[in-house]
Amino acid sequence: MSAHINITDYESLLSAARQQAEPQRLLFVFLKASLPEQHTKEDVSRFHAGKGGALRPIMVVDKTLDELGSFSDLAAESEKMEQDWQIVLIAALSGKNGIAPNSSEAELPLKMMIQTVENGGDLSRYLAFDRNGVLVHFS
Repeated sequence: MSAHINITDYESLLSAARQQAEPQRLLFVFLKASLPEQHTKEDVSRFHAGKGGALRPIMVVDKTLDELGSFSDLAAESEKMEQDWQIVLIAALSGKNGIAPNSSEAELPLKMMIQTVENGGDLSRYLAFDRNGVLVHFS
């Protein structure tokens, strides 16, 4: 991307993806917060206050821009899978020569996103939204 694009919400993410020179496939990793195996009383208090906890991946999906609607559509689709998630990480995969990547091409990048979460890696390189569609910043 040559110009800096300011993504402030899910709709601006889709808009930015549509402006790319090559077609995009968006990768979604849905995360659930849980208490880590080794936790203190303070960890429990913070977790129940909605802060802290360990994020673990519970569901992944990849979609072309044509397959995506609003954030509430995405959340409603996830509810059909009966998964209780708190945060969704999103990354974009660029196509080549005007052809969007297919689902099999998305498998390795999705696995890498999952490994980043499971290994406690840097999540700030991904866009993240909470269940209400609010942009989440990791520092």
